Amino acid sequence: SMKFNVSNPATGAQKCLEIDDERKLREFYDKRMNQEVVGDVLGDEFKGYIFKISGGNDKQGFPMKQGVMTTKRVRLLLRKGSSCYRQRRKGERKRKSVRGCIVSGDIQVLNLVIVKKGEGDLPGLTDTNVPRRLGPKRATRIRKLFALDKGDNLEQYRVKREIAREGKKPTIKAPKIQRLVTPERLQRKRALKANKRDRGQEDKLQKAAYVKLKALRVKQAKERRAEQASKRRSQNSATKSS
Repeated sequence: SMKFNVSNPATGAQKCLEIDDERKLREFYDKRMNQEVVGDVLGDEFKGYIFKISGGNDKQGFPMKQGVMTTKRVRLLLRKGSSCYRQRRKGERKRKSVRGCIVSGDIQVLNLVIVKKGEGDLPGLTDTNVPRRLGPKRATRIRKLFALDKGDNLEQYRVKREIAREGKKPTIKAPKIQRLVTPERLQRKRALKANKRDRGQEDKLQKAAYVKLKALRVKQAKERRAEQASKRRSQNSATKSS
């Protein structure tokens, strides 16, 4: 048997289905992640649906990893930014077991995403709407959601939520807008740029002073060597004459 975790991005709903029929499961074998599968193989209620394989886990809980072209489990050295791994310390790398991206009989749970809706509704997937708990946080995404211009104030468009605690007054939480260009941010940017420019000019002046001092020291050393050589020559000539 295999469990299918089916999600519908259009409604935000997801549902877990367990299928025991080996003939239905055989249609998913040797398929890779991100490949699309016709829903008709699962039954008449899925007629017209198209699913995309987004991942899965094997019977021991190891996740499928995109790009690992095998059905077996392998151990890979993973670093920051790799899927199936979260860095705990800066610069850390770790060897972890992952399952290949090809579906086989060892997969226990397969994640599917509805790409195209079919003829009928699926109870719990297409007939219900699950509202988003959190709204967008980034300034450009808030503008895109509410069709705003750059000059509009985004503070009033933050998606707020009320948090109720037992025996306490309910509080309202709202996200802090990220990547918001404000006059203070522009002033800081100008200050950083001016600071960088001043540091560059200071470095040039220090380099010029260093080159001048180095040339002076080389000249003084050359004069000292010439003076010592002349002294030695005069001493040698004096000893020969005597």
